[in-house]
Amino acid sequence: MNTTFKRLAASLCVLALLAGCNRKEPPAPPAPVMTYLKADWQALPTVSDADLQAGFTSWRSACARLKADANWGPTCLAAVNVANTPAAIRDFLQQNLEVYGLRSAQNSADGLITGYYEPVYPGSLIQTAKATVPVYGVPDDLIIVQLDSLYPELKGKRLRGRLEGRVVKPYDDAALIATQGVKAPVLAWLTDPMDLQFLQIQGSGRIRLDNGQQLRIGYADQNGYPYRAIGRWLVEQGELKKEDVTMGAISAWAKAHPTRIPQLLGSNPSYVFFARNPDSNEGPRGSLNVPLTAGYSVAVDRKVIPLGSLLWLSTTKPDGSALVRPVAAQDTGGAIAGEVRADLFWGTGDAAGQLAGDMKQKGNIWLLWPKGMALPKTPDTGS
Repeated sequence: MNTTFKRLAASLCVLALLAGCNRKEPPAPPAPVMTYLKADWQALPTVSDADLQAGFTSWRSACARLKADANWGPTCLAAVNVANTPAAIRDFLQQNLEVYGLRSAQNSADGLITGYYEPVYPGSLIQTAKATVPVYGVPDDLIIVQLDSLYPELKGKRLRGRLEGRVVKPYDDAALIATQGVKAPVLAWLTDPMDLQFLQIQGSGRIRLDNGQQLRIGYADQNGYPYRAIGRWLVEQGELKKEDVTMGAISAWAKAHPTRIPQLLGSNPSYVFFARNPDSNEGPRGSLNVPLTAGYSVAVDRKVIPLGSLLWLSTTKPDGSALVRPVAAQDTGGAIAGEVRADLFWGTGDAAGQLAGDMKQKGNIWLLWPKGMALPKTPDTGS
């Protein structure tokens, strides 16, 4: 600071004495929020040997897809020959990975853990008197613009719409598709519009035909609108309390108010289009395109947790019993957003659906990250 500026500052302070010139140092800015907080292995809650083996096996099942991944490729290569014993797995993890506790934007370790599953709904390959709800494939006129081809900072961002003349306009929302249809193949027909909504929320499922066969379908694309939970609409309408919102409660409300179902479904503008999946006994394939493992695969926010990552999850089941295990980040979902956020895949059928529908638990997540690799960069903090 030069002499002239010092004199000016002193004069200004003298002139302001009657106004209470405050010479205290300004308060220090708040400490930055750390999404990934380094932790010791001893900080992880204890898991059973069975859960350790199952979680590790689920993660390693995706290594064939991750061999070229800059972060996970070397670790996956080293994991190929690890014996399936608790001691060998623990030794491998501690030698190759570091532990980071995830923190929310509010600097909290607590987050939301929900569940999803592969539903099985009655339907038909042809339209019938009962099966009147179409399950659409990808529309012929759906256009996808990948923005990162021009703007690398928008990696993973896409625009979806329809070409009208030389202009790309937003595609139809869910309410318009439900009333007017789309130019798309119909993969099957369901008997209940709520089944279609839940099928879209889960992202995959099976359709049980009259002959006993099951048609497997999975997420192929969507109309470009952000997902809005139909449970939120019921809360806003005063129909349900926030703490009471479950799939079962939503289904019960729909059965009691059949004439209001279009209004309920129209509150969520997002609409998912499907593709037929090969028939098999394996789990549905998630965003990583590997079969999901019931109880050990999770959907995550890929802006925070890269697909293919190994996580340590500590939460509870809907009945309050502890659920602590390593899980594999193998899927994503429109409603899965946030730093401490995961959606646990429970499996196929009604029993899995009951668990998934009731799962709305507080939980903690640790990221097990390859040693020597730079941590993921989050869009909000740049950390």
